[in-house]
Amino acid sequence: MAVPPKHRKALGDAIRLYRKTSRLTHERLAELANLHPNYIGEVERGETNISVDALVRVAKALRVRVRDLVADV
Repeated sequence: MAVPPKHRKALGDAIRLYRKTSRLTHERLAELANLHPNYIGEVERGETNISVDALVRVAKALRVRVRDLVADV
C-alpha cells in the first residue's frame, strides 16, 4: 500500500492521540460519532479522506475542537 499523505497521517495521529487519551476504543469512538469502527481505523492510519461532517462528529465525540485535531496538518 502507498504511503499516506503527510496531512492525512498528521490528522490520523491526532485523532488516535485524543482517542487513546480519552481511553476510547475504535468501536466506542465510532459509536459516539455514528461512524463505522473500520472507518475510524482507516482515518487514523491516513488511508482515507475524512469529510468535514465526519471530522466534526469525531471532534464532538472526543470533546475537542476541530482545530485541535488539525493543528499539525
